[in-house]
Parts: sequence; C-alpha cells; structure tokens
Amino acid sequence: MSDLHIDTREEDDGRSIARTRAVMDYLNALPYDLDAVIVTGDIADHGTLAEYEAARKLLTTRHPLLACPGNHDDRAAFREHLLTEAPSTAPINQAYATDAFTLALCDTSVPGKDHGRLDDETLNWLAATLAEAPSEVPALIAFHHPPVALHTPYVDEIRQFDEHRLTDLTARHPNVTAFLTGHAHTPAATTFANRPLLVAPGVVSTLRLPWEPRTSPTHHVHRDLPPSLAFHVLNETGRLTTHYRPVPQS
Repeated sequence: MSDLHIDTREEDDGRSIARTRAVMDYLNALPYDLDAVIVTGDIADHGTLAEYEAARKLLTTRHPLLACPGNHDDRAAFREHLLTEAPSTAPINQAYATDAFTLALCDTSVPGKDHGRLDDETLNWLAATLAEAPSEVPALIAFHHPPVALHTPYVDEIRQFDEHRLTDLTARHPNVTAFLTGHAHTPAATTFANRPLLVAPGVVSTLRLPWEPRTSPTHHVHRDLPPSLAFHVLNETGRLTTHYRPVPQS
C-alpha cells in the first residue's frame, strides 16, 4: 500500500484517516496472516507530529508492517513519532528477511524536494543488504519514487533520478526479483533493470491518466474512487504474481 497522506487538519474532515482505516480493517479481517505489509511512502501529508501519531494508531496490525518515507514525509518526525526511535534526518532504510524472501525498503526521499534519489548512504546499505542475503532467496526492493517514467507528466517530473546507480547495483544480484514502489497514485506495472517494477495504487486518491477526461487542466486527481492496494504473491520457485484490489468503504 502507498500514499496514505494522513492529514489531521480540519479541512480534510477525517477523509484520509477514514480511507486508511478502511484499508487496515480490510487487511486485519483477512483469514490468513500476511508475511509483510509494505507502505511505500507519503504516510503523512505535511510531516507533522499529529499526522504521524494518527498514522501509528491506524497502522496497528497483526501482520509485520514496514514503511519508508516519501516526498511528503519528514525523516526526523517519521522516525520519532511513527517508528518511536530517536529523531534523525538520516535515510530511513529497513531490511526484513524470511525463509521465502528478503525485503529491502529504501529511502528515496530528498529532504525539502519532491523528486527522489538513492543517496550514497542508502546505496551502500542496499549493497550490503543484498550481499549478506542468501543468493538463492528472492529479493524484493521497495521505495517511494519510481525510477522510470510512467507516462504521467505530473509524476514523471518528480520521479526517482540517477537510476543508473540502482541498475548497476542490482545487475550484480540476479536474485532481485522485482521493485515495489508508490508515489504515482495509480496501479501500474512496467520494467526496470530487466525486472518487474510494480506500482502500488494510492490510498488517499487516484491519479487521472493524461488521456482521461478532467474538468480543468489541473484537475488530475480522482477523490471518489475507492482506496486500493496490491497483493504480491511469491510461489515456491520465486515466481511473483501481483493482484490489485480496491477496498470498499463502509
């Protein structure tokens, strides 16, 4: 799941919280335990303490949950009020491993900017994480900003840049199975570095595609479509299947 954009201001009227709660209620009502829930950024809309405190309560679940920042997040507040760690502006990177897969959740946020980039610290961390992981176990790399253009101008202008650095790194690790990302507010599938790149839909809203009708040139967001998420399923041979699922709201 991605792009919750939790907003505690009065003008949001609880909308972002209600949509996130619908998704979490759906996940918590599943009859089976998930291996992990991945939230690929933009947890908060303005990076405030109140937004992260609300997000921490909303994201409570029996499933293991990992989250990385997006361009709307604030690293220090994210770390302190969502992860309950000491505040720091360093990149927030997390690794999670099971017998079936290794997950590397990378911070592509650039403080004060909307575009994304993997800085040297994160690239070095990712290189070490992949080197230490069993080479026979599939590895998934997740982050907020897609490293390719998705043919949506509003998003493509603020995608992840310097992507050749990630291409070069993953070329040394054939067990990297797919890249999981958010930021685009639309379910999408493409390729990057000869692997699938799977974009999670937005929880708070859905982006209108350039060829879809809009009431004005700047009206590029659907607010009435349901929140959605993606299920990623790895079989015993490491083959990945993805299902996109809208979540009904009560």
